[in-house]
Amino acid sequence: MKKKILIVDDEKDIVDLLVYNIEREGYGSLRAYDGATALDLIKKQKPDLVILDLMLPVIDGLDVCRLLRKTPATENIPIIMLTAKSDALDRVIGLEIGADDYLCKPFQVPELLARVKALLRRAEIRSGAEDVPYFSYRKLSIDYNACEVRIDGKKIDLGPTEYKLLKFFTRHPGRVYSRDQLLDEVWGDEAFVEPRTVDVHISRLRAAIEPDRDNPSYIITVRGLGYKFGDPAELSRANRLVRTSNPDISFARYTTRSGKTTS
Repeated sequence: MKKKILIVDDEKDIVDLLVYNIEREGYGSLRAYDGATALDLIKKQKPDLVILDLMLPVIDGLDVCRLLRKTPATENIPIIMLTAKSDALDRVIGLEIGADDYLCKPFQVPELLARVKALLRRAEIRSGAEDVPYFSYRKLSIDYNACEVRIDGKKIDLGPTEYKLLKFFTRHPGRVYSRDQLLDEVWGDEAFVEPRTVDVHISRLRAAIEPDRDNPSYIITVRGLGYKFGDPAELSRANRLVRTSNPDISFARYTTRSGKTTS
């Protein structure tokens, strides 16, 4: 079944250009020229990805993004912000409220299409990751049912908060999360915690799992934005999660198109 991509922009020429190129790649397309129409289409059609302009009539792109992330039925739809605004603050705001990627106009169509493909592959990984009991990436392995973490086969003891952080990151690989988002997702309704507390626990987690904590390869800092799990280039090459019922043989792991397993 074709993946459906919704393009939301008040410039018809841009929408037409993107629809033409997206359909050439074999995807289905939907179009909207304002935020209200976009929300209505998303509710009815449930697209697999949204390309969202920031400056929209009726409801602007930031509010559309915010509403999608607050709604359980749409919270995991990948979103690419496509806008003429190149200010760093706008990029930070867009990513912090839940956009997965950000591209400024004028843009190169091949670059946009590459980002679309990468996000769709990542979304498939995430949807599969919620169901699998095991996870493996490079030398890191996790048995979610047993709450066991291993590095190169050796069991690693983590504190409860560090384990919850690692579990959250590995359930959502490749996506950037700010400190505030991590507080919401990992700490939840616990007593008030300072955002910098996240840094302390990230440091403890790195000390436990990173081969070189000064040059981390699992928990990556994205300057000015937050943290993410894994190398995005390696994660974007992954097509599926291999499931296994025997953790002694193999954990669920990322497999490339060639059939080779990343480790």
